[in-house]
Amino acid sequence: MDKEEIYKLLEEIQDPEIPVLSILDLGIVRDVVWTDEELEILITPTYSACPAMDVIRIHIQMMLSSNGYKNVKVTQVLSPAWTTDWMSEEGKKKLKEYGIAPPNPKQQVCNQELFMAAEAVQCPHCDSYHTHRISEFGSTPCKALYACDQCKEPFEYFKCH
Repeated sequence: MDKEEIYKLLEEIQDPEIPVLSILDLGIVRDVVWTDEELEILITPTYSACPAMDVIRIHIQMMLSSNGYKNVKVTQVLSPAWTTDWMSEEGKKKLKEYGIAPPNPKQQVCNQELFMAAEAVQCPHCDSYHTHRISEFGSTPCKALYACDQCKEPFEYFKCH
């Protein structure tokens, strides 16, 4: 088994919800393990109930099967929970270029009393920090909806967690 080859194949699989990101950019691939003639890919969802995981699992199996890997098992690992720290820097750059504000490097709202406080999020269009949260949830649970007070453009923010 050539792990490097497998990772190159996994790099081609896009996140179905954010197609500019590969599953490696997103940081959900935990490990690639070869055991007893079986190739096992360990993945962690961004959220425990992420609806994209079934599609991702099928895409992994199809990609590897079509490249000669016949006994492929995809296992979801929930602990430790996924964190935006696992995203690649390239993935964060791709998010911004796509118009989604990437997660802040360090979560600013850390306790339940401040949960409703909005983070200072940089607009991916004009780079202003004069933004405000419109909704805690955007098109998916992992994103929030923001608007820029400077350029007036709405945008999604990939929440830090």
